[in-house]
Amino acid sequence: MNDLTTGSIPRHIIRMAIPMAAGMFFQTLYYLIDLWFVAKLGDAAVAGVTSAGTVQFIIMALTQVLGVGTMVLISHAAGRKDRADASLVFNQSLGLSVVMFLVTLAGGYALMGMYVRTVGADVETAQQGATYLRWFLPALALQFGFISMGSALRGAGMAKPGMIVQIVTVLCNAVLAPVLIAGWGTGRPLGVAGAGLASTISVALGVVMLMIYFRRTETFVALDAGQLRPRLDVWGRLFRIGVPAGAEFGLLFLNTAIVYWIIRGFGPAAQAGYGIGSRVMQSMFLPAMAIAFSAAPVAGQNIGAGRKDRAEETFLSAVKMGSVLMMLLTLVCHWQPSALIGLFSGEAEVVATGTEFLRTISWNFLASGITFTCSGMFQALGNTVPSMITGVTRLLVFAVPGVWLSRQPGFTLPRLWMLSVAATTLIAVVSVLLLRRAFRQVAPRPVTPPLADVPAGG
Repeated sequence: MNDLTTGSIPRHIIRMAIPMAAGMFFQTLYYLIDLWFVAKLGDAAVAGVTSAGTVQFIIMALTQVLGVGTMVLISHAAGRKDRADASLVFNQSLGLSVVMFLVTLAGGYALMGMYVRTVGADVETAQQGATYLRWFLPALALQFGFISMGSALRGAGMAKPGMIVQIVTVLCNAVLAPVLIAGWGTGRPLGVAGAGLASTISVALGVVMLMIYFRRTETFVALDAGQLRPRLDVWGRLFRIGVPAGAEFGLLFLNTAIVYWIIRGFGPAAQAGYGIGSRVMQSMFLPAMAIAFSAAPVAGQNIGAGRKDRAEETFLSAVKMGSVLMMLLTLVCHWQPSALIGLFSGEAEVVATGTEFLRTISWNFLASGITFTCSGMFQALGNTVPSMITGVTRLLVFAVPGVWLSRQPGFTLPRLWMLSVAATTLIAVVSVLLLRRAFRQVAPRPVTPPLADVPAGG
């Protein structure tokens, strides 16, 4: 465990953020590598993979339930120096990840056909999306175990092990993608099915590596078979924090799915342009997201230690760092947006759609960074209901007006992107106001004595 309750807060954030950003960058390479090879298969393949890939937001919502709850409870336990509770939370989280793995596989295979038919621009796009999901779903299901273990390490103040594992898995995916998608060396290209299979194999490798790390190295939170038996009281603690955070990501998925539904009438090239543009945007967000997500365990340990003042200082430091990065990224998107999109497609209509998207949407980068940081602080406080409120706000001020706007004569996609900029700015203001209120409700408290420690088992 790394103690984040003393020392320089900016230094703690940077020390956590650097490996986290690296890990997130390599994680994003999963999608960019696949996207580069899939783009060679045509617009329908790109549109199918990117639109079907939005189902990942559903899994992100469910993994947030598990991951946020695990990180927060373990960071609070670390602040109290309470190893026994931290290990109990970790093992209960790991047990839950197995249950959610099985539910994801069963539900995903049952519903994927209906989903791709709903969001696909045409029959071929829907078929490509279904083929991709058929092989990608196991990778999504395995994310629960990956997130459970990674969140436990974040709560304990350690980001480097997760970074190393992510780098290895991305290297594995980078090797497998051309072999399985394009048939390099085998002469048997699998197309979009190969993209999904490459990700599944790579994520499985990452889960195995983390299991080995916890078995051989980790001591503050350790695998203990005796603590895997369901404890409803611990599940309740995880769900009380995790469910609102998961709902926030679920609402984000709903917004994204609505965007695909709105633009489906513009054809596969428009969906492909939006899909590439949104992936590029997500990859550009990584440094600011790493800062926000690193601030969460720093503030969380200080909340657990009764240091409200240091938690507030963590928020201010993270906002300053993230804002500088987001302003720089905005300039990049106004400088050469077409070059960024052109890396993945040479189709004129795809590049034009993606370029217009990036140039317009980049005006909300600063507001997005502030919202990310507020979300991390809500997690640190163990009060994630405000995050869910911001998700509902996004639905009301963007998705609902967007559907109405799309039905008006002369509707064009730039109007939708401008609506997103205005909505994101409003959401940032709401997030800051909710966070100020949440901090006022937290009073400095004395540190309670830790529970009796128990030896690691298993």
